[in-house]
Amino acid sequence: MSLSASPSRSGGLSAPERRGHPAAALATALLGFFVITLDALVVNVALPAIRSDLGGGITGLQWVLDGYTLLFAALLLSAGSLSDRIGARRAFGLGLAVFIAASTACGLAPTLPVLIAARLVQGAGAAAMMASSLALIREAYTDPVKRARAVALWAVGGAVASAAGPVAGGAASLISWRMIFFINLPIGLVALLLLARTDRSPHRPAPFDVTGQVTAVLAMGALTFGAIEAGERGFTAPIVWGAALITLVAAAVFVRAQARGQAPMVPLPLLRHRTVVISCAAGFAFMAGFYGMVFLFSLYLQQHRGLSPLATGAAFVPMTVLSAFINPLSARAAERFGPRVPIGCGLLLMAAGLITLALVPEATPTWALAALMLPVGLGGPLAMPPTTALLVNSVPAQQTGTAGGMFNTSRQLGGALAVAVFGALLAGQSHMPTGVRTSLLLAAAIVGAAGIAACLLRPAADHPVGPAPAPAPRTTGAKGPLPHPAQPRTAKETTP
Repeated sequence: MSLSASPSRSGGLSAPERRGHPAAALATALLGFFVITLDALVVNVALPAIRSDLGGGITGLQWVLDGYTLLFAALLLSAGSLSDRIGARRAFGLGLAVFIAASTACGLAPTLPVLIAARLVQGAGAAAMMASSLALIREAYTDPVKRARAVALWAVGGAVASAAGPVAGGAASLISWRMIFFINLPIGLVALLLLARTDRSPHRPAPFDVTGQVTAVLAMGALTFGAIEAGERGFTAPIVWGAALITLVAAAVFVRAQARGQAPMVPLPLLRHRTVVISCAAGFAFMAGFYGMVFLFSLYLQQHRGLSPLATGAAFVPMTVLSAFINPLSARAAERFGPRVPIGCGLLLMAAGLITLALVPEATPTWALAALMLPVGLGGPLAMPPTTALLVNSVPAQQTGTAGGMFNTSRQLGGALAVAVFGALLAGQSHMPTGVRTSLLLAAAIVGAAGIAACLLRPAADHPVGPAPAPAPRTTGAKGPLPHPAQPRTAKETTP
């Protein structure tokens, strides 16, 4: 039998012809997940340094964060189709190359608008990488047990990046804020070298919902733009009302396209599925609370209290490091008490922590603030793994990718809107602590409402009403960082 690596008609290799290294595929996916997660958090601590060097107000800093998160969220809906169409290996390589190039542009940016534009491109590359990272693992590990172990190791990349992000950003800023982007270059180059040692991926024709994707970007972008501009210009400004109108029109066209399209990114029956809706709401609330809090305290500790970037990053270390150890406990709690208990308790614990941070006296020492962040950091890891597992188990296998795309899009949108709204509240207050306090209370209300809604969750047997889509062609809109249906459905969501 020939062992030559000739591609099959489907674009992949038959089993005897495969000669790539599964460990290389796992390491590639892990490194990709690491830099994607790292860049969602590492920039926060460097915001004052960026402002000092490139100028701009709070609005510009908001776009430095939201430019990345917004494109990441919007393109996740259809990045799975790209992975199917050209193959996971090629899609990951394309996304990684774009990510590396954009990171270089970020580090060399001479002005704030150039930095924001590069962050937008960086988010697009991250979406392509995220949608194909687990596909690489699925293709490399055919044995379910080995695959499950590989997925667990892959999740470590996000957990380590979550813990290291703030302090890495602070340490790099001691040299230059530009270093936070140049960190991606050696990691990305190593990932490209490892990718070359993996097998070619199968590919197949996959539908692409052009109308849905364009209107999704317009709706999310206009909503975020309106929220950011409202802080600087006021809610009655014509440009804010114009953004609101574009949001409504784009959202209406999106819903119409999903209802009537032959290959919708988001089949409407999923939007009537209680577990899917509540899970997406929980993901949205978690990111709004966690990401919003990191954004607020990154600015507050440096601009109001005068801490250095490194000291600010160190304040987040107890929360982020301890949260990495909660995932196994949440899985055991879900097995013993059912998913509603850890999901509801985790979100309510997080809401309580946000309220406490909002109400403590202004003179509270920084070490005490770091300790009071612990409930916020613990609540998310307690709630998110069972939310992810419940979501995967609650939809038919053919809709797992679509549900995962919706879930992760809602998470990223929650983070983007938190930065937009909380930044607007900061800009509208002459006294920064007042804006921080108002923002934290708003975040607590959102997270608390999601925790209460978690009480309405039902067992995984609650499938969507109506027939499931035919297995082929696939009509899912994205492959979020969720396990494939062939994997054991106990995946853990560890990204922040």
